[in-house]
Amino acid sequence: MIRPAWYVRKMTNTIHNPIRRFARITATTCLALCLASLPRVSADTSLPTVELNAEKMGPRQIEDLTSKSIPRDYAFAWLSMAQALDTNRKDLLGGYFTGLAKENLVQKIADQQKTGIHLKYEDHGHKLEGLFYSPAGDAMQLRDQAALEIQILDGDKVIQTEQVTLHFIVLMTPGADRWLVRDLETIPEGKP
Repeated sequence: MIRPAWYVRKMTNTIHNPIRRFARITATTCLALCLASLPRVSADTSLPTVELNAEKMGPRQIEDLTSKSIPRDYAFAWLSMAQALDTNRKDLLGGYFTGLAKENLVQKIADQQKTGIHLKYEDHGHKLEGLFYSPAGDAMQLRDQAALEIQILDGDKVIQTEQVTLHFIVLMTPGADRWLVRDLETIPEGKP
C-alpha cells in the first residue's frame, strides 16, 4: 500500500518524538550534573583590588595584556584561596595555584581539618611590585603588600581577629589561559 507523504512525515515524527525528547532530557541532565560538579567561586564575594607597579621590572618589558592579566588572576587566586581555607575545600585551589604554593595550601587545609580550626580572610587589597620577568616570559617574580583581616575560627566561633599588612614574594607562571601562583612565601617583618 502506498501512503501519502503527509502520512509518512506524521508517522516518522510520532516515532522519533519520544526518542528526541529522551535525548534532550538526557543531554540536559548530563549538562546540569557537569556544571554542578565544577568547583566554583562564590558569587557573594567580590574580587580584592590588586594594583601592579611594573616600572622597575626586568629584564623583559611587560606586555599590555600581561599587565592586565596578572592583577586579575592574582585577585582570583586570593579569592579562591580565602574560600578554600574558610571551607576546607582544596578543590577550589586548582584554578589559580600550582606547584609549591598549591602543595603548601593543600597541607594547610589538611592541618585545619585535623584540628577543627580554620582561617578566614577578609581581603582589603594588594599592591604588587614587579621584580623580575624572565626573558622567555615563563616566570614573573613579584612583591605583594597585602592588607588583610584574618579571623581564626573554631567551627563557627571566632577565636581571634587581626588587621594585618603582610608582605609576600610571589612567583607566577603562565598556564593555558591564565597566570598561576607557583610560590607564595611570607616575608618576615623588617625585611624588604
